Amino acid sequence: MGGLIKVGMADLKLCLPPEGITTLGLGSCVGVAIRDTNNKIGGLAHVMLPDSKAIKNAGTNLAKFADTGVMELVRLMEQKGARRIRMVAKIAGGAKMFDFKNDNALMQVGDRNVEAVKKKLKELGIRLLAEDCGLNFGRTVEFFPETGDFVIKAVGKPVKTI
Repeated sequence: MGGLIKVGMADLKLCLPPEGITTLGLGSCVGVAIRDTNNKIGGLAHVMLPDSKAIKNAGTNLAKFADTGVMELVRLMEQKGARRIRMVAKIAGGAKMFDFKNDNALMQVGDRNVEAVKKKLKELGIRLLAEDCGLNFGRTVEFFPETGDFVIKAVGKPVKTI
């Protein structure tokens, strides 16, 4: 087993076996793990916001948004030889980290991130195999493209593999 490649917030990276890939601190953010089931090329995106078009001057950080981050991860994987038809995904995060009295849709960033990621995966024809989303706690994830294991760790919770 190789080392773990670190993905920062609003970041994405590719991973080739035997290495794994990890990201820390998924609160309302969503970790999107995608792999080609045949050649085992994988990647992980740490998505912060649902829609780049909703933000004026969104900038050039494609990984920050669900709509552009998922697409960029798929594009980079295809450059390395992955085929979209063989890609599958797993996601984690999208928590409701703060309880606001006036809880409107704008404040429900976690739910909106999860919804946007699922929508983009569906548009791209990538099957979502499993998810660990919502609730009110943060997560750290480790993804191993060789096996497809997506390990979720949270303080005070048992380690879960989906």
